[in-house]
Amino acid sequence: MKKVVLILSLVFFGSIATAQTKYEKGMEKAFSLWKEQKSVEAANLFERIAEATPNEWLPSYYAAQINVINGFAIKDKSKLAQQLEKAQKQIDHATSISPNNPEIMILQAMLYTVWVAYDGATYGMQYAPKVSEIYAKAYAIDKNNPRVVLSKTEWDMGSARYFGKDTAPYCKELERAKTLFEAEKKKDDYSPSWGKERATQLVEDCKK
Repeated sequence: MKKVVLILSLVFFGSIATAQTKYEKGMEKAFSLWKEQKSVEAANLFERIAEATPNEWLPSYYAAQINVINGFAIKDKSKLAQQLEKAQKQIDHATSISPNNPEIMILQAMLYTVWVAYDGATYGMQYAPKVSEIYAKAYAIDKNNPRVVLSKTEWDMGSARYFGKDTAPYCKELERAKTLFEAEKKKDDYSPSWGKERATQLVEDCKK
């Protein structure tokens, strides 16, 4: 009986190890495609990984991130709507697995920002308050998350610039974001870690 239990345990844990290996290999392949600037292929692979690993929020997060970022370059409204609808479903899926996650909340704010950037006159009033609200909530959850600090501050600076206000007061918060990035320790191989170069660039712009 002990031998049977041992064999079943080895089979069970062996299956888990195989599944984890497939997940890791898939994630590494997707990141590799993204690095090669094959963003569509990377997003599609992240989406397939998300379907195969329903308890992992990161594959949906990265699929959504690619689709949101690519949305900034789309000029056709129908294509943009289709792209962002796909991204929204991926954000919703990631959120269902990891609620109140500041990293995912940033993506939601970025998605709305795409619409504002596409046509501020049409979508500014609709989405700008939502973006500000999301960043405020994310900041309340984790005010020391460097991506939260960077994204919120850059949005606030953009809003101030739009209304003709001085953006200099926000430079101190950008400095804090840069410091937070420098001190950040990566949780694992796949956790979000983007933003440091952007924060550094904005800090340099503040000095000009």
